[in-house]
Parts: sequence; structure tokens; C-alpha cells
Amino acid sequence: MKRVILFLITNLAVMLVLGIVLSIVMSVFGISSRSYTGIMVIAAVFGFGGSFISLYMSKWIAKKSTGAFVIEQPRNETEHWLVSTVAAQAKKAGIATPEVAIYDSPEMNAFATGPSKNNSLVAVSTGLLHNMSQDQAEAVLAHEVSHVANGDMVTLTLIQGVVNTFVIFFAKVLAGIVDNFLNSDEEESGGSWTYFLFDMIFQILFGILASVVVAYFSRKREFAADKGAADLVGAHKMRSALERLKHNHESQLEGSMMAFGIASGKSVADFFASHPPLDERIKALS
Repeated sequence: MKRVILFLITNLAVMLVLGIVLSIVMSVFGISSRSYTGIMVIAAVFGFGGSFISLYMSKWIAKKSTGAFVIEQPRNETEHWLVSTVAAQAKKAGIATPEVAIYDSPEMNAFATGPSKNNSLVAVSTGLLHNMSQDQAEAVLAHEVSHVANGDMVTLTLIQGVVNTFVIFFAKVLAGIVDNFLNSDEEESGGSWTYFLFDMIFQILFGILASVVVAYFSRKREFAADKGAADLVGAHKMRSALERLKHNHESQLEGSMMAFGIASGKSVADFFASHPPLDERIKALS
């Protein structure tokens, strides 16, 4: 329930901010919302705007939704090891040391998030700390640090922004065409219930197709992060960590946190999956 409420509040706030920005832009430049230019502006503002606002809020959202505890002063040997390990890996990768956090979950997982390479968060689950060896946990941390060093958060945000923009643009254009055809005798079009209905239908359909594109790039990014971890700590440690994940609980992470986690949840089909199969990832490290 906490995650649902946070999701709703965050999205309402984002929509409000983008609505104000859009109103100002359209007014200043005198752009009609019914022209192709106006539709593209609307699509770009909501497509890219939503993605980038979510990116810049990602650390705060991650902490609140998972209840992650950020280690500021290590209280025990485990926390000291986590902070020092991430710091050493970040230095080797050429980035600023991320914040390090622990969140309570039985699954063996970890995730990285944040708006930039030098402003990021790496969080690990209690399940990972309890069920992985130190070498395996070190490899998982290196995987997450590699995500940050590769700029994956920004890259995926750009990709998401592009596909969101095209989804919104083509959905609205096609909805307008259908609305004009069905209401050709009406003086006004573009504001009828049929327009909003088909706009929603097309956005859902195109959104499904867009998720395939985003998932494809997400899987490619996982292979790169695995290789980055192998370069940081050794391929044998990364392979061992991936083998251990075969005995994992299903991931409870959501959205971008799942995309940047070491393990993913179930998917209805491989082309919707954010992560490649574990055996393929292990083979790629051989």
C-alpha cells in the first residue's frame, strides 16, 4: 500500500508540473494543441519530462519505496565492508562513491539508481547479505557500480523518453483521424469521447510495443554490467554470483529499480524481460 500511495502521489505531482510547463510553452509560442507541432510538443513534454523527473527523483523514490537505510556511519563489520567495497570499486571505475544502503527483503538482490554517475545510490537486500558469500556479494556490488559507471540510468531514461514521445504522438494523431472519421458531421472534433477513448487504446497498444524496445536495450545493458563487474572483481566471482541467483526468490523490486537490479521478476515472454536468462549471462562471461 505504501508503494501504491507513493506511486500515485509522485505521478500526480509530475503530471501537475508538466501540465504547467506545457501550458506556458504553448502560450508563449502560440502553438495550437490540435496541430501536428502542438501534438509533438505535448508528446515531448510528457514523454521526456516524465522520464527525467522520475530520474532526478529516483534516489528519493527508491529509499522511500523500499525503506532502504543509508549507511552514513558503519555500525558493524558488514556495513563497514559494504561501504569500503563500493568506495574501492567506484574509485577503480572512475566515478564518485555512491551512497550505500541496505533494504529489508528475503530475495537476493541489489539495485543502483540516481540521476548521474556522480550522484547515485547502490542498495543491497538483507537476503543477499544473508545468502551470498562475500565474493558473490562483491561481484553483485561491482555489477551495480558498473551500471552507474556506464551511465545506464541516463541512457535508459533517454530511450524511455524517446519511445514515450512517439507513443503519445502517434496515439494522438491516430485518435484524431479516427475521431474525424466517426464524427465527420460534427463542427468540432478532437475533444469528443471517441477521441479520448481511442487515444487511450492506442497509447496502451503502442506502449506494449515500446516496452519491447526498452526491454531489449535493458537486456543489452545487463550483459555490459556483468562484463564491467568481471573487469572489477574477476569473471569467476561474477559467474558464481549468477549461479547463486538461480536459487533466488522472485524479485519484489519495481520499475527502474528492477531494471537496474541484479535479478529480475517473471515476465510473460522473453522479449518483455528486463534481464537475460541467467544461463546466457553466465555463458557470456566464459
